[in-house]
Amino acid sequence: MDKIKMTTPIVEMDGDEMTRILWQLIKDELLCPFVELNTEYYDLGLEHRNETDDQVTKDAALATKKYKVAVKCATITPNAARVEEYNLKEMWKSPNGTIRAILDGTVFRAPIQVKGITPCVRNWEKPITIARHAYGDVYKAVEMKVPGAGKVELVYTAADGSQQSVTVHEFDGPGVVQGMHNINESIESFARSCFTYALDTRQSLWFATKDTISKKYDHTFKDIFQEIFDAEYKEKFDEYGIEYFYTLIDDAVARVMKSKGGFIWACKNYDGDVMSDMLSSAFGSLAMMTSVLVSPEGFFEYEAAHGTVQRHYYKHLKGEETSTNPVATIFAWTGALRKRGEMDQNPDLMVFANKLERATLQTIENGTMTKDLALITELKDVTVLNTQDFIKAIRTTLESL
Repeated sequence: MDKIKMTTPIVEMDGDEMTRILWQLIKDELLCPFVELNTEYYDLGLEHRNETDDQVTKDAALATKKYKVAVKCATITPNAARVEEYNLKEMWKSPNGTIRAILDGTVFRAPIQVKGITPCVRNWEKPITIARHAYGDVYKAVEMKVPGAGKVELVYTAADGSQQSVTVHEFDGPGVVQGMHNINESIESFARSCFTYALDTRQSLWFATKDTISKKYDHTFKDIFQEIFDAEYKEKFDEYGIEYFYTLIDDAVARVMKSKGGFIWACKNYDGDVMSDMLSSAFGSLAMMTSVLVSPEGFFEYEAAHGTVQRHYYKHLKGEETSTNPVATIFAWTGALRKRGEMDQNPDLMVFANKLERATLQTIENGTMTKDLALITELKDVTVLNTQDFIKAIRTTLESL
């Protein structure tokens, strides 16, 4: 049988630890036997990032701008312990943060649902997608420990030298203070990415902040979303029969718990970080969570929502067997291949991506799975396989479809 051909490359970003092992297994067993894989390869493993002073991460992001579709393996964001372990020149920044900044993207995360694993919230019938703003707020905050009594102010100095100031707090004793920021341009990109993705997936969009308390900061988000929606997207939303609405973040949490799912929930940076983990856990497993970075210009970068599975990697290095779940990483590849096929008008590639996803889910539904899923499934008499054998089982299912 002839392999499926690709006309335009996908940007391939390799990663770290156990997910790097999964990456190669997936290519060897599930992709290369069926597709003439055409990728522009970048090694984002921590050692190579260190060798290139992290230039490789920037190059990969710029290549994504060129080719418009990328797939990324999980990577290490080093802390002090990693600096020592890998003998790093410095504590390099998060590759995801660097890529998001260059692409000006929004992260959309959605659970992968499979029969036999029921969400903790039993009325959730369809996936809930979290759209997380990927700039600013607490992640770009500056902080100070206040040593004693005194006044802390926020001061803005304009280009002409004029100033505005506001008192943060008059301290009677020691405390802490934090200053956060965001920029209108990034909020506008966030809004457009959310509206575009909602139209692309035909799902309604919620946006939630706390503008009743944060009457300038959060209210600016609310106002920008509404202005852009009314001016650029309302007509198309009406045509597709989907809706956009704003609600307070605490009201959104209450409504989400009683909903049936099947919508996109847009959140500011920290809220999105927290809520995506809550949703992944409630739907079953972080290893069953897709993640795609979407820019307003139409660049797409697919990855798994989880980390590098460090604990399993250390077991692997000792020659011990692991049962690491590769599903989210498989779906990163299928998402990128489907988008590439869509952009290149290559239906064979799109059909293959859909078939590989179906084979992956069918393997689990037939009772063959990794240990993490066996612990939460309602299926009886399941077969628990190690990482490599599970991927081979998916290939067997794929070849039978």
